[in-house]
Amino acid sequence: MTPAAVVGEGAGVAPVLEIRDLDVAYGGLAALSAVTVGVEPGELVALVGANGAGKSTLLRSIAGLVRPRAGVIRWQGEDLRTVPADGVVERGIAMVAEGRRLFGRMTVEENLELGAYAARARGRLRTTLAEMYTLFPRLRERRRQLAGSLSGGEQQMVAIARALMARPSLLMLDEPSLGLAPQMVDLVFKTLGEIHRAGLTLLLVEQNVQLALGLAGRAYILESGRIVGEGGGRELLNDPGVRRAYLGPLADT
Repeated sequence: MTPAAVVGEGAGVAPVLEIRDLDVAYGGLAALSAVTVGVEPGELVALVGANGAGKSTLLRSIAGLVRPRAGVIRWQGEDLRTVPADGVVERGIAMVAEGRRLFGRMTVEENLELGAYAARARGRLRTTLAEMYTLFPRLRERRRQLAGSLSGGEQQMVAIARALMARPSLLMLDEPSLGLAPQMVDLVFKTLGEIHRAGLTLLLVEQNVQLALGLAGRAYILESGRIVGEGGGRELLNDPGVRRAYLGPLADT
């Protein structure tokens, strides 16, 4: 499926994140090929596609966890390709990894405090912690509990709040709805909408294509490591080719 009709040129504003002709390989196996993506300040951009399309690899490359073999990753004009992962966080990019990756034997509050290890966030730890408890009231109630004892939805709240503790300018999320009950999925996406409306730039990888495109201002479609479509989230959601390829039984609803 190549929805060429929905490929667009964006809004014309200089991107705060610019990825151009990015190639990434694991051994001899190409994971991303000539990927070009731009994210403008204040946008919520979604990356959608089938499992194995390269979405997580793209986020990991931006985060400094995977090194590209070719191409450019530029954040606020700076090339990030050789910046280590902790340096990427210091520059204002935080990621919520797939599977949450919490420290299960530490309390909720200890996990959150670890999120503020970056110099840009350390001095405002208590202020940011109070903000997280306002955003996620349930975490205030659970702050003394071990993170490993929480439900999946509560753990996802901790993972998002921990990333926000770094006071990022760009928040990247890898499959935030994975393994959650429908009620918790709705709550997580409602919160992401609130975070975005408050002015934070978001880059979202999400298996629930309907939710992702419904929330995103713009989206890119990846297939086999290549960008095959781009457009407004609602525009793509209503595209018959996209609906047939990614919504399955929901395509007719």
